[in-house]
Amino acid sequence: METVLLFFIFVMLFLLNVPIAVSLAVAALVVLATTTDFTLYMIAQRMFASLLSPPLLAIPSFVFAGVVMSHGGISKYLIAALRAWFGHLPGGLAVVTIAACAIFAAISGSSPATAAAIGAIMLPALIEGGYPKRYAMGLIAAGGTLGILIPPSVTMVIFGITAEVSIGDLFMGGLLPGLFLAGILIVSAVVYSLKNNFGRAPRATWEERWKTTVKAIPGGLLPFFILGSIYAGVVTPTEAAVLSVFYTLAVSIFIYRELKLSSVRDILRESINISSMIYLIISAAMVFSLFLTAKQVPQQVSAWIADNTLNKYLFFFLTNIMFFVMGTFLEAVSITLITLPLLLPIIYALDIDIIQFAVVMTVNMELAMITPPVGLNLFVVSAMARERLEEVVRGVLPFILILIGALILFVLWPDISTCIPREVMGHPK
Repeated sequence: METVLLFFIFVMLFLLNVPIAVSLAVAALVVLATTTDFTLYMIAQRMFASLLSPPLLAIPSFVFAGVVMSHGGISKYLIAALRAWFGHLPGGLAVVTIAACAIFAAISGSSPATAAAIGAIMLPALIEGGYPKRYAMGLIAAGGTLGILIPPSVTMVIFGITAEVSIGDLFMGGLLPGLFLAGILIVSAVVYSLKNNFGRAPRATWEERWKTTVKAIPGGLLPFFILGSIYAGVVTPTEAAVLSVFYTLAVSIFIYRELKLSSVRDILRESINISSMIYLIISAAMVFSLFLTAKQVPQQVSAWIADNTLNKYLFFFLTNIMFFVMGTFLEAVSITLITLPLLLPIIYALDIDIIQFAVVMTVNMELAMITPPVGLNLFVVSAMARERLEEVVRGVLPFILILIGALILFVLWPDISTCIPREVMGHPK
């Protein structure tokens, strides 16, 4: 009964347009205060304690590095090099958009940041290249979702902390599925462009290709710098995140010389807004999970699964539907923190590889980024294109079907997610 009351209060507050973090915290506080012996002091202590995990330091660092990239010229020069090489091919501009999203995702770890940084440059180019505006908006919104799958990923950091799993293993688990998904988006873009004869930009000369490539190399090396330093055992993911900040600042200030003093305030404000939102949700979700733990809800759910002999494919089916529905009104961090503590006992009981589940869950979060009414990428693209949200939703519908197809493949074929962690990181079979 208390659990029903908890979710009822949470849903009512959310429907009243109360922020997610506040809805989580208030619902849990009301129920904890009236049904348990937890004091407000104990609850506040738990909220602050939830933010003391060292891996959480990676989040503001990756966010800050991504914001610096978009202000300091790194994303602009990466896109220029990709356009010089691929822009003249059928669907070249669409291919450049997806490839740029994949590279930017490997640096920022944030889906909305990827959509905003790449969309600001590529949306006008796509429209100028003859693509319908609706399709261009959908392509950028979908390409931006790669930001939470291709490592480093803020969502994977949250998953690793919550499930107490190696973040390095999770990063490697998301690498092949992320590249695979980027490849599917590229193939779909090429097929669409060939069918409609869209997207052939003027062919660049070899001199232009050489110049743009040399210019883009300092920024393009960042993903190799981050991931290489982690998997060589030189630094932890948290330390690599901090190093990425220094690297992007050095490239933007001393090599490209495009990061101006006047931009510092905007960079700090944007980074702090994103990071503080994530931290507030984490601390509020801790109070939420505190109640679930006190009432032994995970154990009860696990026992129900065991009694009903649920197999792993039915479990994946039910959880995917749950994630999809929740994704229409919650964002990725909230969904992960609310549901994962409940699901972990079941995942281990059904002998599901935790890396595979992390990838499947993250792809569900990608869907959440482009499904109304609270898909963050939809709002980013809508604001950037100065277009109604309904138009962006229509443009993104084909890409939702592509993501669903990839999701089914990741469920049926776990080796896509687990082969690299198993072979490179020694992840147990």
